[in-house]
Amino acid sequence: MLSPTPDQDSIGEKAYRLIRTDILFGKLIPNEKLKLDRLRRDYGVSVGTLRELLSRLSTEGLVVAEGQRGFQVAAVSADNLREIAALRLLLESHALTLSFAAGDMDWEGRVVAAYHKLSAIEKRLLVGDRADPETWKRYDWEFHHALISACGSNALLDVHAPVYDKYLRYQMVAGIFRGEIAAHEHKALLDCALRREAQAARDILTVHIEACVDFTIERGALPKF
Repeated sequence: MLSPTPDQDSIGEKAYRLIRTDILFGKLIPNEKLKLDRLRRDYGVSVGTLRELLSRLSTEGLVVAEGQRGFQVAAVSADNLREIAALRLLLESHALTLSFAAGDMDWEGRVVAAYHKLSAIEKRLLVGDRADPETWKRYDWEFHHALISACGSNALLDVHAPVYDKYLRYQMVAGIFRGEIAAHEHKALLDCALRREAQAARDILTVHIEACVDFTIERGALPKF
């Protein structure tokens, strides 16, 4: 079989990123049947390419392959959210410890810059502005990633990223923003980073993640499909 040309490859990769983003941000809802004809029109790629992309997404746990019946978006559940949150906390807490020990002035600069962007958009949300959710969550990711970016382990960062994405999907599907509480926790994480207080940061991160999970489940914010 011939290898795809660069143009073909870039079209497929673009479609993959778009479909993945639409799943993470809830545009393709949990349990939704992924009809290939409609996806072909929406994302501009062939049915054969779509099958490859959806199979790839199924290995990430974002899509479920149903044998001869096709594909559907993975379901959500309270139990699954708790599992994903626990895994994120385990990975991120370890990475925080390593990063705080090794971080230099360049790392501090990345953390401060990422916090500045996140804080600015959170202030807009707190006064009722309807900020773009993709921008908001990208800034949230950039801040949390900056905190762990000096951990010295690409393998750890590579494992953490898709777990964070699955956690993000729950926030988007449930429409969760804990407001001023979450903003204060982000500021506390920044302060811990600048003081290199890893244990305090881990404690704050635990509350930051577990409180969000409890808030989501107790509010009944996970939609019923």
